[in-house]
Amino acid sequence: MDRFDAMKAFVRIVERRSFTAAAEDLGLPRSTLTDAVKGLEARLGVRLLHRTTRHVSPTLDGEAYYERCVRLIAELEDAESAFAGSKPTGLLHVDVHGTLARQFIFPGLPKFLERYPGIELFMSDGDRLVDLIREGIDCVLRVGELRDSDMIARRIGLLQEVTCASATYIAQYGLPKSIDDLAGHKMIGFRSSATGGILPLEFTVGGALRSVSLPCSISMAGSDSYVEAAHLGLGLIQVPRYRVADELARGTLVAVLPDYPPSPSPVSVLYPHSRQLSPRVRVFVEWLSGEFVARSRPVMEGSTASS
Repeated sequence: MDRFDAMKAFVRIVERRSFTAAAEDLGLPRSTLTDAVKGLEARLGVRLLHRTTRHVSPTLDGEAYYERCVRLIAELEDAESAFAGSKPTGLLHVDVHGTLARQFIFPGLPKFLERYPGIELFMSDGDRLVDLIREGIDCVLRVGELRDSDMIARRIGLLQEVTCASATYIAQYGLPKSIDDLAGHKMIGFRSSATGGILPLEFTVGGALRSVSLPCSISMAGSDSYVEAAHLGLGLIQVPRYRVADELARGTLVAVLPDYPPSPSPVSVLYPHSRQLSPRVRVFVEWLSGEFVARSRPVMEGSTASS
């Protein structure tokens, strides 16, 4: 392993806090990474890592060396990608919720992989808070307002939201015509991953956002369960329109108060500072931004047509 590859291995070990996990990410034997770090430490004359049976962490010298390695690797990869015909290669780990992936990523994915055959894409499915560095994730796609973070965030679009309920629920409780008509209705609670609290329903009234909390007998932390509970007639929900577009078209779910829509939800890509110059991340984010705009348009047009 040459010095540059040894530096890349060291960076991945620090980020994953594990020789074994780093070796799996890089597709190399664990012994190869062990030898690479020993070689770096011998060349530099310092100890770079604290090692125990369960944990690996950088020393103070290791932290300083890691920061320099990240910059050097990013600059070299960026320089190489600038030449004509040079395309990004390597593993790209993206974390995104399955329904979002199916709507905005999967349809155009074959063309992306055809354009960048050297990229090996690993997609994990989730909407939980993740530690990108420790878990070896290059970027995540998330919906909603973001909390303060040391990650780089790039907003790539907005999702139109809709209030809806099942046809059986509407038959039982009636279809409200105004915000005041919500008295006597109930909602399915959705718990914030950040606070654990139940989020209120939101409605745009006269250009201002109005929050309404209704009684709820059940609450969810997952979007799939949230929608399924609505199908069971357990209350009102608010979700991105694309998520229930087919159900709205079939009439199994019914739009409620369409003249008072919730505020749209921003969609953002987040990635660590250490990935900001990665050619793999750059081309994926640029491609995804275009895909999101193109595939959001039919959903928004369907919203206009049905309103």
